[in-house]
Amino acid sequence: MPSMKFATTLIQTSFESPLGRLILAASAGHLVGVWFDGQRHQPDTSHWPEKPDHPVLQRAKSQLHDYFAGHRKAFDLPLDFGQGTAFQQAVWHALQEIPCGTTSTYGALSAALGRPTAGRAVGGAVGRNPLSVVLPCHRVMGANGTLTGYAGGLARKTALLQLEGVL
Repeated sequence: MPSMKFATTLIQTSFESPLGRLILAASAGHLVGVWFDGQRHQPDTSHWPEKPDHPVLQRAKSQLHDYFAGHRKAFDLPLDFGQGTAFQQAVWHALQEIPCGTTSTYGALSAALGRPTAGRAVGGAVGRNPLSVVLPCHRVMGANGTLTGYAGGLARKTALLQLEGVL
C-alpha cells in the first residue's frame, strides 16, 4: 500500500502524553494527524514548521490533556481525512462510531461498511489511521476479542483501553 500524501503546508506541534510524545499536525482549519513519535506509518514531519499557538493544535492539545486525565470520552475537533483513499476514509469515519468504554472487531467494522469480506482491508486502513487516540483505532480487537496490532505498539493500546475502563 503506498504511503499517504500529506500537504506540504501543514504545521505541527508536540504533546507530552502519559504514553509518550505525540506529534500533532494541522492544516489551516483542521487536525490532520496525531502520531506517537516513532509509530508505524508516521510521515516525515521534519519539514513542517512548529506552530504550537495554532488554534486547532491548541484545541487538540487541550482535549488530549482532558482525555488522558480521564475527563473526556470523545473528541470534538475539526478533522481532515483527505490524505486517505475513499475506503480508508470510510473506515476512519466508522472508527468514530465506537464509543469510549467499548470495543469492536475488524469483522464488525467491515460488516458495518457493507463489505463483510473486507476484514483484512479494514485492518490495513485501521493501521494507517493518521489520527491516533482521536480516532479510536485502539478500540478495534481481533475476532475473538484478542488485542491485535496497533501502530503505536500493543503496550499503548492496552494502556488506552485500561484508561477507558475496557480492560
